[in-house]
Amino acid sequence: MPYTVLLHILNEDAVIGEIEEMPEPNAQFLTLLSPRLRDGRDVPYFLPETHTAIYPMSRIHSLEIMPTEDDDQIVTFIRE
Repeated sequence: MPYTVLLHILNEDAVIGEIEEMPEPNAQFLTLLSPRLRDGRDVPYFLPETHTAIYPMSRIHSLEIMPTEDDDQIVTFIRE
């Protein structure tokens, strides 16, 4: 099941893309499929036909996992 993630890279703009599985704690790199900017444009330092990018973990600041349609909605009750 691919996960859509927002990848924050040191000294670069955030890049969004898909990963096949969550990285292991001892992973040395992260493989990102269909890398693009948050607004859908091409990443300026990649060729337009680039489909896969490999980032070293030493360059990654943080990784946000975006919610999917299959995720259960959390229902909370608010006392008025």
